[in-house]
Amino acid sequence: MASTISIPKRIPLLLVADNVLLPGSSMRIPVKSLKNMSMVKGRLMGRNTLSSTVIGVIPKDPNQPHEEEDLSNIHTIGTAAVVVQITGTNWPRPAYTLLVTGICRFRLETLLQENPYPVAIVTQLDKLPGDDADELENSELSALAENFRDQAAKLLDMLDTSIPVVSSLKKLLASLPSEHLPDICSTMVKASYAEKLQVLDAIDLTERFKKALPLLMRQIEGLKLLKKARSDGKLEIVTRKETGRPVNMRKVFRTLERPTHDEADENEEDSDEIADMEQKIRTAGLPPHAHKAATKELRRLKKMPQLMPEHALIRNYLELVLDLPWNKSSKDCLDITQARKDLDCDHYGLKKLKKRVLEFLAVRQMKTTMKGPILCFVGPPGVGKTSIGRSIATTLGREFHRIALGGVCDQSDIRGHRRTYIGSMPGRIIQGLKSAGTNNPVFLLDEIDKMSTSLHGDPAAALLEVLDPEQNHNFVDHYLNIAFDLSQVLFIATANTMATIPPALLDRMELLTVPGYTVEEKVHIAQRHLLAKQLDSHGLTEQQLVLPEDTLRVLITKYTREAGVRTLERRVAAICRAVAVKVMETKSRHAKDAVVAADKEREGGAGKEAVLKGGDKEEETTMMHPPEMPIVIDEAAVEDILGPPMYEPEMGQRLSQPGVAVGLAVTPMGGEIMFVEATRMSGEGKLTLTGQLGDVMKESANLARSWLRANAVKIFGHTLKKELDTTDIHIHFPAGAVGKDGPSAGVTVITVLISLFADVCVRSDTAMTGEITLRGLVLPVGGIKQKVLAAHRAGLTRVILPARNEKDLHDVPSNIKRELSIILVSRVEDVLNAAFDDGLPALVPPETDLAAKL
Repeated sequence: MASTISIPKRIPLLLVADNVLLPGSSMRIPVKSLKNMSMVKGRLMGRNTLSSTVIGVIPKDPNQPHEEEDLSNIHTIGTAAVVVQITGTNWPRPAYTLLVTGICRFRLETLLQENPYPVAIVTQLDKLPGDDADELENSELSALAENFRDQAAKLLDMLDTSIPVVSSLKKLLASLPSEHLPDICSTMVKASYAEKLQVLDAIDLTERFKKALPLLMRQIEGLKLLKKARSDGKLEIVTRKETGRPVNMRKVFRTLERPTHDEADENEEDSDEIADMEQKIRTAGLPPHAHKAATKELRRLKKMPQLMPEHALIRNYLELVLDLPWNKSSKDCLDITQARKDLDCDHYGLKKLKKRVLEFLAVRQMKTTMKGPILCFVGPPGVGKTSIGRSIATTLGREFHRIALGGVCDQSDIRGHRRTYIGSMPGRIIQGLKSAGTNNPVFLLDEIDKMSTSLHGDPAAALLEVLDPEQNHNFVDHYLNIAFDLSQVLFIATANTMATIPPALLDRMELLTVPGYTVEEKVHIAQRHLLAKQLDSHGLTEQQLVLPEDTLRVLITKYTREAGVRTLERRVAAICRAVAVKVMETKSRHAKDAVVAADKEREGGAGKEAVLKGGDKEEETTMMHPPEMPIVIDEAAVEDILGPPMYEPEMGQRLSQPGVAVGLAVTPMGGEIMFVEATRMSGEGKLTLTGQLGDVMKESANLARSWLRANAVKIFGHTLKKELDTTDIHIHFPAGAVGKDGPSAGVTVITVLISLFADVCVRSDTAMTGEITLRGLVLPVGGIKQKVLAAHRAGLTRVILPARNEKDLHDVPSNIKRELSIILVSRVEDVLNAAFDDGLPALVPPETDLAAKL
């Protein structure tokens, strides 16, 4: 009965050089060309099952030039095949091998596309299993088939029957339909590319038997000669009975005829690569455990055919082992005096950070085998955390490698993949060592706080072994599977916040806070670094553009409000672009004026020549005048280029009504001021909180309301119980799209409530921070320096801080402390006395009509 299986009309094509796939046979095809690689990635890699994936395998003449883009001479007869398996790797370069099984022949009718891989409309030629039975009724064809089957059985009888593959072939021959004999036997015997191509092109079954029979007969004659030579003692074939190992029939068949030039070149090239790799392993100076593992893998590589997918995997693995700097290190060339000068030259400010770095470098110079510590720079973006790490590497004379950890959610990115997986590769630590070329580089683990956990593991947990000085001398990458010593690597981490770093990982690092810059420091940084960098980037010189100090202050105070200097650098770049346009317009205008003047000169040349002959020589004035340089940017020019100021003083406007106060907070972007607003209305005593608040801030608001209710009589002389029970309070933290949480909003909320019920405005020049207790104590909070700098950037002059945070003011620059009035408080009453102009306000008497106030 005929089969109902048929191939699709449109199939992707796989071009195979030096080999021919025949129907009914299987073949491993290495994917090397760009078009074949695109077809595998685009049509095969994304599928869950490969059993239904049908592709067209087209033979490619090895004598033709290997031009992937030229498909004009493509062979028109091919074999439709099912993709059974895909093996290979993505590292260090994509390399795949397809296991395909031929189904039937097809004729290529129309090539629909060539890029990124060819797709064609095809016509099925020979029939699928069971459909050729009618043709075999022909007497000539029947005789050919019987003769062919007899010769195939004779060939198998001449082989050693103790070999399992021979027994399997005999069973297959007994049950194989006659119409499949030519294709299957042509694959088994030794045949050239041209001979297999003739079998493929034989559409008629009779012609196919005639093309395949001589190949079978030649193989039989070759085996007869082989046995005769063996009996005469000229050739010794070791069998399974003698050694217990199976005979490699491919090697036996290759002794019957001389290999082609391509095969000889391929074998010679493979042997040269293995010999070179063996020589490198002997001379690489690997540690004993690494040398043992590399030697074991090399022995496996020698025994493995080149077309097997594991061959490429083992070769890539050995190349990685040989490329790693097992015993290659750079010598530290550290001069502590020069290091201090370099850090001061490269970075302005950051005194505490530079002091710790110099201490670290000095100890490293005195004891080169020191383990750790792992430095972690914590601070907002744009304050120089990454550049400090680069400066340390330059000062030490070591290689520098940056590993970006932002968004990493797979532990395999740190520890690598097992080599059993498709597309496996080593982790970023081992890859970084390979790139650095030494075993003691400076590794910068950038954005260590932005890793996340997924189904593939926790990368932060994988870093525990890397960053622990007691463990990293024996770090094992899953891909390498050999212990590597990381104790000489200098690890430096950067983060914007400590909140998202796991405690176990945080415990292994020494934290150095980089809070941000003051206005004065930003002015110096812009003058010393940013302006020169942007002038060079835009092709300008100091003779063409001048940014006075007053203009830089305008940029810093009115067009930026950040802890770092990245936005300031963008503003300077915008001014440079505008000046570059003006310079080019001026040059273009003067160039046109020069051309016009030259034309006028040519027109009046005769008259001018007469004047010169008369002795009255006149000096020509047709030279091009350069633009007026330098271009000095003032505040008006800044507004013309950048537009109106983005940040204007708004404290007086925002705090002109009761129920508003300014708090201070620390975010991953640095210190920020935070407005807190409150209003009241008739109701049932409900408290509404808005502004996307976290649980801690919600608790602070409830705590402030409870304190006000409990202490109203004691402090203000009368109770607010009736008003609080009949008044709904709504507290809002603006910028509701930004999540807010933390324990430092307690004093701000209680000040807002007192301002609301006393109907008195909070001072517009005052900001505050601190947490409160039910007993009215003000507790210390963190991030004092960032908060004080944020208040100074916003133009505030008074800051209320917990008294127990007085020790943290040591880190605040002296010029900032001189410009600010810092008030230290220990109780809520002290906060309220400092927050209002006339001290502690008097609450609205109970007999006041609340409805009138509303």
